[in-house]
Amino acid sequence: GSSAVVDRGFVTYSNAAKNEVLGVPADLIDRLGAVSEEVARAMVTGALDHSRADLAVSITGIAGPGGGSADKPVGLVHFASGRRGMPARHFAHVYAGLDRSGVRLASVDQALRMLRDLI
Repeated sequence: GSSAVVDRGFVTYSNAAKNEVLGVPADLIDRLGAVSEEVARAMVTGALDHSRADLAVSITGIAGPGGGSADKPVGLVHFASGRRGMPARHFAHVYAGLDRSGVRLASVDQALRMLRDLI
């Protein structure tokens, strides 16, 4: 019965996929990096624009074990959630001390809470 309420999902791991599938501007990714508030918001807008969904959530982050920097440490995750016709909401968190699996599980939990709050 989930197909009655779930239209589709997008996995846009690469920057090119974020641009090609969701329409996230490449210059936005180039300027701010994929792990940023602005890209998370653009991903929600793109998901709504490229689907019949009324609600969307996005996750973009650095789950590790590598890939972090001083400005964007391993465990940093940006989330956005939105309802069609309304501005997206943003939340960011650094899941310090968690391994890759822990960051991913905590991120899914947060995304589901954000969707629940939209409902």
